[in-house]
Amino acid sequence: MQITGNHQMARIVRHNDESVREGYIRNGGKEVKLFTSALKAFQCNNRIVMAQRKHLDDFLRGRIIGRLECGRTQLEVSEELGIAQSVISRLWQRFQDDGNVSRCYNTGRPRVTTPNEDRYLAVSAKRNRRSTASDLSRQLSSATGTTVSRQTVYRRLGHIGLYARSSVRCVPLTATHCRLRLAWSREHALWTPQQWSCVMFSDESRFSLQSDSRRTFIWRAPGTRYHQENTIERHRYGGAGWLVWGGIILGSRTDLHVQSVTMTGHIYRDVILEQHVCLFRGAMGAEFLFMDDNARPHRANILDECLQSEDITRMDWPAYSPDLNPIEHVWDMLGRRIAARQPPLTCLPELRRELLDEWCNIPQDQIDNLILSMPRRSILLCKSVSLQQVCNGKSASLNQVCNGKSASLKQVYANELVTTRQTCHKLAASNSLQTIAKAEYEDNLRFERTPDIPLPKPVVLTTQPARLCEVKIDCANRSCI
Repeated sequence: MQITGNHQMARIVRHNDESVREGYIRNGGKEVKLFTSALKAFQCNNRIVMAQRKHLDDFLRGRIIGRLECGRTQLEVSEELGIAQSVISRLWQRFQDDGNVSRCYNTGRPRVTTPNEDRYLAVSAKRNRRSTASDLSRQLSSATGTTVSRQTVYRRLGHIGLYARSSVRCVPLTATHCRLRLAWSREHALWTPQQWSCVMFSDESRFSLQSDSRRTFIWRAPGTRYHQENTIERHRYGGAGWLVWGGIILGSRTDLHVQSVTMTGHIYRDVILEQHVCLFRGAMGAEFLFMDDNARPHRANILDECLQSEDITRMDWPAYSPDLNPIEHVWDMLGRRIAARQPPLTCLPELRRELLDEWCNIPQDQIDNLILSMPRRSILLCKSVSLQQVCNGKSASLNQVCNGKSASLKQVYANELVTTRQTCHKLAASNSLQTIAKAEYEDNLRFERTPDIPLPKPVVLTTQPARLCEVKIDCANRSCI
């Protein structure tokens, strides 16, 4: 039966004999029974919102039990309070069984893993920090038979403070490198923005058609980003592509130089210095500082004459310090812009054209912010080195204390060992004397009982036994065996 038109009202009528709810509507003065599908369609069309299921509070439960104890029927209580009779029936049955009407605590679905399995996941992630969540899930399944999802592995490791983060790339640093980096940071930590505005930061980079992000994830705890086990040592990127050179200064930048061959001293002098750096030196004057790293083409002997003739002052720069050069972040921004090009680049001429375009499209305010962050970089480097020295000092002090305690314990154990040996020797000697005296006493008694047998010659007792038994010392238990 299809119901059409506007309906005046809708109501629910209870049938006591069937104890079920059936849907009726009043249409034209007549009550028409609806099937389940028709009733749902009527409720949706007329926006009848059904009441959501609710839990009874303790006060309402007490009211129900109080009325039932006073002799009221379940049907009367149901109609009076507007609660289904089945709910009242179950509540009354629970009250008669155990006298408790409070709602049971819902624990929810139990955990899939046990505490031992959680520790297994943590140990596996710490042993191999480059393993994925799927790898850890397979290892757990093969070891314990428990199958978990990747999200479960993420949650279990997150509870102990391990999260998937990208590892930090660093170059191998020696003690000399660290000392020079610290000296440079202390010297430039108090430089003003006016002083940094006279420095041109320059460097080369290489871009290829293949992605060079190498962003791999590791499992690490917060605050352990620069720990040795969380870093990947990498010198430079290799592969076919374009070699680019650029320079940045506060408020400006050089043109991007792109070439396919390796940088040499002659190219660096004829192209980089004469065509790019000398222009900024003439515009800024004697306060101009030129920063370049200690690469071999940058330190060729043929460059000294050019720098001296052009009166270009070179800034001292510590070796293996790409983290201090703000232009490295500019190369990262340029690489992200190239990687975001759609469709991806397929040929080297197209890559060259996009490099030149995107270099000019980088906002200058972002470059200025990188240059103005140099004081903060220097201060952070000084703090990190100082903290590392403090930690090393504490570790050395702790080792000295432990070594001192170990030496003291060894001396105590040696003294106790000597005392134990002396005591054992005394006990052995005393036992030997007592044994000899007891044997002679028994012989004298036997001879006294048989007077016909002549007595033997008296035995002279010695104060020391002829041979002492071997005594073994258990140093661990400090006892004799």
